[in-house]
Amino acid sequence: MSFTHVLAVAPVSDIEPAVAWYERLLGRPADARPMPGLADWHISPSGWLQVFQDPEHAGASLVNLVVDDLDQTLSDLAGRDIAAGAVQPGSRNVRFAAVHDPDGNRVTLIENPVS
Repeated sequence: MSFTHVLAVAPVSDIEPAVAWYERLLGRPADARPMPGLADWHISPSGWLQVFQDPEHAGASLVNLVVDDLDQTLSDLAGRDIAAGAVQPGSRNVRFAAVHDPDGNRVTLIENPVS
């Protein structure tokens, strides 16, 4: 079996406020709005983040994004009015911090996941 892409999906209760928040998080508009209630950001050539209007499931997703410099990322996000929780240590030089979208979906920012 071969896979070509990974798509993380964050269900939200109301698409437009969620899209505005994810635009602030990712620092740019969605790459595609392929249908009503859906926005795609192409994070890497084979990894996408989708925000999908699905009120019944809103707020229950966990998305992990790897960043090069956690401190700089958190500073950038603070300038975009997105506050993160405390930076937590992981094993082997890994550090992470979480932010939450308006529905409570958790996006964890991870620095140095492979050491």
